[in-house]
Amino acid sequence: MSTTTKEISIGDVAARGAEGASQIESERMALNVGPSHPTTHGVLRLIMELNGDLIEKCEPVLGYLHRGDEKIAENMTYNQFVPYTDRLDYLAPLANNVAYALSVEKLAGVEVPERCEAIRVLVCELARISSHLLGMGVFGMDAGAWTPFMYTFTEREKLYTLFEELTGARFTTSYTRIGGVARDVPEGWLERVSKFCDELPKATSEVEKLLTRNRIFIDRTEGIGQISKEDALAYGMTGPNLRASGIDLDLRKDKPYSGYEKYDFDVPIGTRGDCYDRYLVRIEEVNQSLRIIKQVIADFPGGSWYAEDAKKIFAPPKEKILSSMEELIQNFMIVTEGPQIPSGEIYFEAENPKGALGFYVVSKGGGVPYRMKIRAPSFCNLSILEKLAPGHMLSDITVILGSLDFVMGECDR
Repeated sequence: MSTTTKEISIGDVAARGAEGASQIESERMALNVGPSHPTTHGVLRLIMELNGDLIEKCEPVLGYLHRGDEKIAENMTYNQFVPYTDRLDYLAPLANNVAYALSVEKLAGVEVPERCEAIRVLVCELARISSHLLGMGVFGMDAGAWTPFMYTFTEREKLYTLFEELTGARFTTSYTRIGGVARDVPEGWLERVSKFCDELPKATSEVEKLLTRNRIFIDRTEGIGQISKEDALAYGMTGPNLRASGIDLDLRKDKPYSGYEKYDFDVPIGTRGDCYDRYLVRIEEVNQSLRIIKQVIADFPGGSWYAEDAKKIFAPPKEKILSSMEELIQNFMIVTEGPQIPSGEIYFEAENPKGALGFYVVSKGGGVPYRMKIRAPSFCNLSILEKLAPGHMLSDITVILGSLDFVMGECDR
């Protein structure tokens, strides 16, 4: 057997190496993140195109948690839909309940008494604190810090105990009714809420010590996922994500409802719109919510906790149902046919922890809505991901997702 040899020069090797490097640079890898991945805060799928560790394309795919809430609303009475609102942003069900009830009440022209308004403001701010505590704790974990989550989750469990005392449930509260709330605050509950508000700053200060000046956390979040004012507005972002980009918009200040105009609080605004700013805004929002709650408790009004004059909308208390034929019939009609809402259409949005939660309700009269559309803040906030992610490293996507603090139950509905 004869063999032949071929001389290979150093230049040939260098040229071949350059050609190979060029092929590597032009290679792209498709990567699916999700739809059940721990960094996606829910059932989200990301279709990514990577060049090494660099994200060149990121397409969010939604719909894995779609339950048809808006269509379901057309087949049940207004009060029967309250538990479904719990399942939107399931980290702040009390705030969802209130936003929905306010929408229907606006259509019906119902005004609730001051005590009811105070209760609603109180539970909304407690829901905001609960949502932000979990959001900040999980965000810390996304950036590689486990300990802050233990602090925030411990405080959130205390809140859930307060929710259980008020509503009878810890997670899905179903507390609000069209024209009022399910029940008045129990005896001693306001004092326990006040005690919680006094103790919470100690825990949040520990979180700030662990994260706010942590060199690793700052390196992971500062300058990452920057959203300009123009992009934040163009993509319909609301809530802390919008305010972190420097837009001063808070519906509690700009379009006050439920008596928010009576309370003194500040709206924290970011400057750069990056992941770090979004964290700082939520930390400060917790402090401002505590300010509001203390003012509500200090000047907590007396009177009724439901609209007593809304005879065809709010069911009377049980003691009256058991002692009066008129109230018994009223309760029967509201339960079987639903609150009688006049025909018309209305849109109302409230400042929820994730942003502006809106309900567009169309009524043809009677106890069941003809059409309903839910404006979900998480859906709009997540829509910017396709523009935001490219140019970042793969390891940054967990931090970006954590900073947007979305909930897929609200995105998919």
